[in-house]
Amino acid sequence: MSKQAQSTHTISAYLKVASFEELPELLCRYAADPRQQVHHAVEVAQRRYERQRLDRKRVRTMYELQERLGGQGVIVGVDEVGRGALAGPLTVAAVVLPRKPVIWGLNDSKRLSAQQREKLALCIKEVASAVGIAHVQAADIDRYGMSASLRKAMASAVANTGVDPGCVLIDGNPVHAHPKEKTLIKGDAKVADIAAASIVAKVTRDHIMMTYDEAYPDYHFAACKGYGSAAHIAAIKRHGLCPIHRASFCTHFIN
Repeated sequence: MSKQAQSTHTISAYLKVASFEELPELLCRYAADPRQQVHHAVEVAQRRYERQRLDRKRVRTMYELQERLGGQGVIVGVDEVGRGALAGPLTVAAVVLPRKPVIWGLNDSKRLSAQQREKLALCIKEVASAVGIAHVQAADIDRYGMSASLRKAMASAVANTGVDPGCVLIDGNPVHAHPKEKTLIKGDAKVADIAAASIVAKVTRDHIMMTYDEAYPDYHFAACKGYGSAAHIAAIKRHGLCPIHRASFCTHFIN
């Protein structure tokens, strides 16, 4: 079928859903099509291709930095979510990614939409060589404090991967959770394994908080995920604490 025989709607649809790998050939094929709608579709697809090209370059850099920091042994990336929340667990994930296939789109979980995180979390669990998850509940955070809780959760998450790491890369400041740990500020945006861990931890904890929202609907956990939103703080003042609140974090809001 000739280019002109194809409808503008069909060509626009092809360009809209084409994969990154397919786009160069399609862009070349339709670049000279004189029809205005096709010309517009080509421009839109070209911009999408350029965004994806730059993002893939960014992701490759994350894998390259990981290898430079971690060497050739087994590298575990670790990140947490929930450290500053008023309610719910502290959740830590530890992830080991193979060098191939590359997971395109990896990033700090905070820079991704909920839909992107869910999709990437499924991909990570399919591709990863190992995933470990650990939680510390509110009562234990109150009892032992955040530093000890974070150290325990990170050590447990690494242990739960079942691997013997040559390097443990952790986002943020030193935690002393593992003898082979290395820390990197903003590592969740710089290192592939840490980014993957941040996504898995975030998605896992968000699901937990959605369940808690059903048990304690007054506190808006589905929306705030246990953090100190205005609605959440107002609910604490109105209803008091529920069993998953960290009492030591809520002293300013209760009598």
